[in-house]
Order: sequence, then structure tokens, then C-alpha cells
Amino acid sequence: MSGRVIEVRGRKVQVAEIGAGPPVLYLHGFADVHGGQTVWLPFHDTLARSHRLIAPAHPGCGGSDENTAIETIEDVAFHYLETIDALGLERVTLVGSCIGGWIAAEMAVRWRERFDRLVLVGATGLFVSQQPIGDIFWEVQPVDGTNFAGIRRLLFASPEAPIGLAMFPDARLDVETELERYKTFRFASRVGFKPPYLHNRTLRDRLHRYDRPALVVWGEADRMVPRAHATAYAAGLPNARLQLIEGAGHSPQVEKPAETAAAITAFLKG
Repeated sequence: MSGRVIEVRGRKVQVAEIGAGPPVLYLHGFADVHGGQTVWLPFHDTLARSHRLIAPAHPGCGGSDENTAIETIEDVAFHYLETIDALGLERVTLVGSCIGGWIAAEMAVRWRERFDRLVLVGATGLFVSQQPIGDIFWEVQPVDGTNFAGIRRLLFASPEAPIGLAMFPDARLDVETELERYKTFRFASRVGFKPPYLHNRTLRDRLHRYDRPALVVWGEADRMVPRAHATAYAAGLPNARLQLIEGAGHSPQVEKPAETAAAITAFLKG
């Protein structure tokens, strides 16, 4: 996986890059590059056929330095604002999955002039009454030390899905992959472990501020972030539409890479 390390206010940020064309800033989730994977996935390869995909690793993830000053999602949003400044990106398309989608939404409502288009894939971040986000921090602890069926149930359409078993098998993986996965969950816990759990109650009332084109992509069988959250994002963003991916759970970019990439590519082409 090609990339580089840049410096953002004295801290190293690992940035993976692939493709050529209009820039797309990609903020990762759990079953993702810099998350559970150390390589590009077919979804990323497809997007990179028409765009320059730029994927920074969250603070403390991949090769990025830890940032102990981060305590809230707003801290993360400002970190990424400074990151795109360091990358020399005046305006960019913003794509985020899972917790990366939450970060993307927080950035878009604050600095809409910096982002031409917004894509949210299974994004956390909203509070929806009686529709709680799944407890990923509980399920990441394996039953009997090796059984990861619980986390696969949250992240994929089925706990027995082949791609889920490959990413989160009922066994220990190599040290590098295990460490990548651990780092992402640790980062998420900094801003989403204690109440409010993986959301910001003020975000929903701020969505109206981002009035540029937006696409909300959701797996139809998402058990991590209920579909009601997709509806809330699509309703709150004034110029958004919702695209459901059949046969996918929380990770449509992994489970249905061709369909998800096609939907996003068509949207980015306008």
C-alpha cells in the first residue's frame, strides 16, 4: 500500500494514496484500510480508477502518531482540518465510513466551503430515539478468547459471511493486523466509548448547514447503525439522497464493493 508520512502540528500522520484524478479524502472505519486491513480493498481500487484517493490513518492508527489531546469528536474534526491544510487541499470531496463518516459529517457542517461533495457510508454520529448504535466495544471482546461472531454480526450482513470470517476469524491473526485493528478501536473509544455513545446530540440539528450534494450509503441489513440513522442523515442534509445496498450489513464497501463503488462513482461524476 503506497503512501507517505506528513507532519501536522508536530505529529506524524500516515497517508495512503492511490489513483489519479480529482482528490477524494477517505476517512476509514473498522473493517477498512488502516482499520482491520493493511492493504487496499477492491472498493478502494475501483474508486481509484477515476479519482485520487487519499486515506489518512486516524490519530494513533496505522503509522499516525497518538494525540492524547483528543477528547471529543470536535477535536478530531479540527485535526483533520489541519491535515487537509497540510496536504494542500483547498477543496476536496469527503467520503467517510462508520466512525470516519461521523468525522466527515462533523467537518462538513463546520466548513462546508471546503468540501464539494459528501459521502457517508454507514456513518455513526447521530442520536436517534429508540434506535441505539450497536455496542462494538462489547462485541470486540471475543467469547472464550477466540469467538468473534458478535463483532461479525455487527459489521457484516451475517456472522458467517466469508469476508467477515476472513477479516475477523475465530483465531488470532498476524501481529501487524491485530495491532491495526486494536489501534482503531482504541481511537474510537477516545471519542465514542462513554456516553454519548458514538454520537453527538448536536450534530443532527447542524446537518442543515451542509447544503451541497451528499450521498448516504447504507447496507440494508446494517445491525451496527440502524437504517433509521440513514434516514435521519438523508432528511437532515438538504441536498442528500439515500442509497441502500442490498445484501450488505454495516460494511457495504467490503461486502458489496462493486455496487458500493458504482453508486459513489456515479454520484461523484454528478
